[in-house]
Amino acid sequence: MSYLAKTKALLLPLCLVGLVGCQSAPTRDPAFSVVRPSAMPPLESRNGAIYQAGYSAPLFEDQRARLVGDMLTIILNESTDASKTAETDFTKTNTTTVTNPTILGSSPEFDLPGVVPLASTKKNNLSSSLSSNHAFDGEAESVQSNALTGEITVTVAEVLPNGNLVVQGEKILTLNQGHEHIRFSGIVRAADIDANNSVASPRVANARIIYAGEGALADSNAVGWLAKFFIGALMPF
Repeated sequence: MSYLAKTKALLLPLCLVGLVGCQSAPTRDPAFSVVRPSAMPPLESRNGAIYQAGYSAPLFEDQRARLVGDMLTIILNESTDASKTAETDFTKTNTTTVTNPTILGSSPEFDLPGVVPLASTKKNNLSSSLSSNHAFDGEAESVQSNALTGEITVTVAEVLPNGNLVVQGEKILTLNQGHEHIRFSGIVRAADIDANNSVASPRVANARIIYAGEGALADSNAVGWLAKFFIGALMPF
């Protein structure tokens, strides 16, 4: 075996190990990154007063989130149920019969070369008959149910002019050979935040909740590209 072949044989396992290591590292979405609070203003010079403006704790405010960078706990309590049933059934029958007409007291009968008359007549005539029967029966039913419970702590990304808070956050759980992602964003009304600095997810406007996974377990549970083709809209059968 040449030196080049030996080098390729040694580099191939190392590359595979590197690819596996890259796949095992969790990835974060920049859109749900932590928002840091703005820089605090410098302390003013002391003038002998008891209470000084600056970093002192407010006397008449609680610990609820209200500023950019503050943390807020979202209580996930989502449950949806939907069902739909449709049924269609119709039948159509059509029969048309035209008898041989009587012209000047006689019914025309004639012979055509290569045309065999009907068994009920001795010769060809102008009588005709048409019959059709159509039937259709269709039925469809769809049922969907989803549920998500848990908690996720997010940060305030923006304070709107009316006092509502734009929040966002992400949680990544690494379990065995896979990673579970929980991403949340939405608009929270300050009045809906309880004394524990938490709010239920059904009270969040424009809520966007993403719960997904990546890794070996998620890949084994995904449909392959060839199977997607056979069950997709492009498949005519």
